[in-house]
Amino acid sequence: MENKKMDFFIGPCVLESETLAMDIAGKLVEDLKEFEGRIQLHFKGSFDKANRSSIDSYRGPGIDDGLKILEKVAKTYSLPTITDFHHPEQAEKIASVVQTLQVPAFLCRQTDMILAGAEACAKYNGQLKVKKGQFLSPEETKNIVDKALNFLSKDKILLTERGTSFGYNNLVVDMASFQIMKSFGVRTIHDATHCVQRPGGLGTQTGGKREQIFTLAKAAVAAGADGIFMECHPNPEKALSDSATALPIDKVQSIVRKLIQIKDVVDGN
Repeated sequence: MENKKMDFFIGPCVLESETLAMDIAGKLVEDLKEFEGRIQLHFKGSFDKANRSSIDSYRGPGIDDGLKILEKVAKTYSLPTITDFHHPEQAEKIASVVQTLQVPAFLCRQTDMILAGAEACAKYNGQLKVKKGQFLSPEETKNIVDKALNFLSKDKILLTERGTSFGYNNLVVDMASFQIMKSFGVRTIHDATHCVQRPGGLGTQTGGKREQIFTLAKAAVAAGADGIFMECHPNPEKALSDSATALPIDKVQSIVRKLIQIKDVVDGN
C-alpha cells in the first residue's frame, strides 16, 4: 500500500522571540530529516494567545511581528507554517503569509470565523484547521465542515481533536471521534499537548499531565488520526505559555518515529 505523508504540526506554543523560533525550527528540520517523504512538517507558533488564564500572562509579539517571524522561518527552512487567528478580519492578512490557518477551540462555532478563514485560505491556496471545542461532540463538527465547504474543498479542511471537558479542570479524549470526523471526508488531527491540559488548573495558569502525551498520541494514531499537533520547547519549564504541557524538543524525534510505525500498521504498510 502506498505510503501517505503524515502531517505533523510542531513548534512552540507562543512565539517568544525570532531567535527562539529559528532555533526550534532548525532543530526540528535537522532531527526529522530522516523522515523526509514520510511526513509533512509544519512549523507552529502563535503570534497572540488570546485565551490566557491571567491578564498578566505573556500573549505574544502581535500579528505584525509574529507574521514576520513565521515568514522568516518559512523562507529559511522551506517549511509551511500554521498559526491561530482570533478575529474574522485577521484571516486574509494571515493567509497571505501562513499556509494553514487555525481556528481556536473556543471559537469553532463562530460562523464568521469559519467563513472568513475558509475564504482567505481559498484565495491563497491554504488550508483551514479547526479545533473541536471542548464542549462539542464529534458529530457536531459536520456543521463546521459544511460552513467551510462554502469556499474550500474537503481536502483543504482539517478537524482537530483536543479533548472534551470532563468536570472542572480536566479533559478526556474520545478516540471514537477520529472515525466520526473522518466520515465527513476531511483529515483529522490529534492535539497531543493541549489534550493533556488542566485548564486553569493552577489558578492563574493552566496545568497539565505531560507524562500522558505519548500514550494518548499512540492511541490517537491507532484510532485513525491523520496527523499530530504538538507543542515543544527547549526548556519547557521556562516556556512563556503552556509550560506544563510543552514537550521537550529532544523527545520529538523518537516520538515521531514511533508514531509513524503505528501509522504504517494502521494503513497496512
